[in-house]
Amino acid sequence: MASALAAKMGLNSLRRKQAKNFNVRITTMDADMEFSCEVKWKGKDLFDLVCRALGLRETWFFGFQYDVKDTVAWIKMDKKVLDHDVSKEEPITLNFLAKFYPENAEEELVQDITQHLFFLQVKNKILEEEIYCPPEASVLLASYAVQAKYGDYDPNVHKLGFLAQEELLPKRVINLYQMTAEMWEERITSCYAEHRGRTREDAEMEYLKIAQDLEMYGINYFPIRNKKGTDLLLGVDALGLHIYDPDNKLTPKCSFPWNEIRNISYSDREFAIKPLDKKTDVFKFNSSKLKVNKLILQLCMGNHDLFLRRRRVDSLEVQQMKAQAREERARKRVERQRLEREKHLREVAERARDDLERRLIQLQDEAHMANDALLRSEETADLLAEKAQIAEEEATLLSQKASEAEAEMQRIKVTAIRSEEERRMMEQKMLEAEMMALKMADESERRAMEADQLKQDLQEARDSERRAKHKLLEITSKSTYSVKAWIHTGDAMPPDLSFSRENLSFDFKDTDMKRLSMEIEKEKVEYMEKSKHLQEQLNELKTEIESLKLKERETLLTSLLTDCSHTPHIAYHSNTTHLHIKHNR
Repeated sequence: MASALAAKMGLNSLRRKQAKNFNVRITTMDADMEFSCEVKWKGKDLFDLVCRALGLRETWFFGFQYDVKDTVAWIKMDKKVLDHDVSKEEPITLNFLAKFYPENAEEELVQDITQHLFFLQVKNKILEEEIYCPPEASVLLASYAVQAKYGDYDPNVHKLGFLAQEELLPKRVINLYQMTAEMWEERITSCYAEHRGRTREDAEMEYLKIAQDLEMYGINYFPIRNKKGTDLLLGVDALGLHIYDPDNKLTPKCSFPWNEIRNISYSDREFAIKPLDKKTDVFKFNSSKLKVNKLILQLCMGNHDLFLRRRRVDSLEVQQMKAQAREERARKRVERQRLEREKHLREVAERARDDLERRLIQLQDEAHMANDALLRSEETADLLAEKAQIAEEEATLLSQKASEAEAEMQRIKVTAIRSEEERRMMEQKMLEAEMMALKMADESERRAMEADQLKQDLQEARDSERRAKHKLLEITSKSTYSVKAWIHTGDAMPPDLSFSRENLSFDFKDTDMKRLSMEIEKEKVEYMEKSKHLQEQLNELKTEIESLKLKERETLLTSLLTDCSHTPHIAYHSNTTHLHIKHNR
């Protein structure tokens, strides 16, 4: 086994001797790059190559980090790359990261590329929860990250859902509240809309200014033990050393600022922090891993050097860099202002163009509406003309009807006048008929009285007959037949016929009785004819009245005819020689 391992190592060394170059993949927070390196290159040679490729001049913040088992380590600048405990499988992967953090990002970070790399690294640590961030600060930082990536908020472009694929908040914050992704996006977008006008560099700097106030910003934590064997955490950052409980990385138990530390010694895996104040006890601690101890020592030395460097006058290179940065920022500011003016003018022009287009569309719509209105007006005019023609025809027709109605009214008036005359004539006839009826009634009463008288006379005659009968039988038998014939003759007698006992004689003859009977019969026939003739006249008069009724005067005429219909009905009874007059109502 050992011989095989030795053979393999010898083969690898042989290959390195034969191969003068090896490939390295440098992973930054922004992109991946591959370089071909010489075998003899030290860490500084590769570091300078990468910095030149990035255009980075603030090199003192950065370094190459690689993974070693369950911890991390940094490439030493004065040591060959291949001599480090890195994976020899090509391409060798190294992470280009910020090793040291500034105390004040706005004052110390000069180049935009430096600021951008710090922004990406801090953002990544916040999202992976290596730096604790409260929920409200997380939303604000996310809004600045969106501003840095997408620029100014535009509601027409940045609609709901445009951040669906973005990782902007720590999972701890998302799980802490019962909020949907859309609700988080609305909150971030509401803050994002307020950052209008900020460039990418401004948004990234605002992000770093908020992040550097977080408790865990820029601190590297390492597990340690004190002299008593208590488990603790050592925090190393730009301001000094801090001791934490393992369960609380936010609030240190004690701190040792760099300006209060006189010396940090390391021997036999034990660290000793000696404060400037000699009365203060020396704090000793140790770590069980050698690589961790070396890393702690590197970070302490680097952060202490930067701490002292910040408090000295800037070197000529740094002053030149800051001057160039100021000029570049001024130039960018002027360029940004010019662009803003141009953008504003373009927006004004676009708004004016949009207004003109809207006005043109409005005018076109108005023209179409006017054209449609004109067509409708023409159609309406045609319809009105047709209606006018129809109205004229209707007026002509109505005029004709009016003329006809006028003629009909004249005819009705004439008819009414004629009807009035006929009515008056009928009334006259009715009055005459009434007079005639009254006359006939009087005559009937008179005849009735005469008939009654005749009945009395007849009764007296019969009595006289019976008396005379005995006498006649005595006188002569020849007279018997004549007397009987006289007795059994007509039912009525002439009106001027009268009997009396004083005038009664017993020398009647057959000729006298026959003559009396004939006169009575004749008067009866004449009276029947007169009654029949009167009844026919009354019926004819009633028929004429019915035919002359006018509907519009029906009520009046009906009442008149009703009054006139009370004509007498004359009935003659031949058996009793009485004249009865009945009034029909």
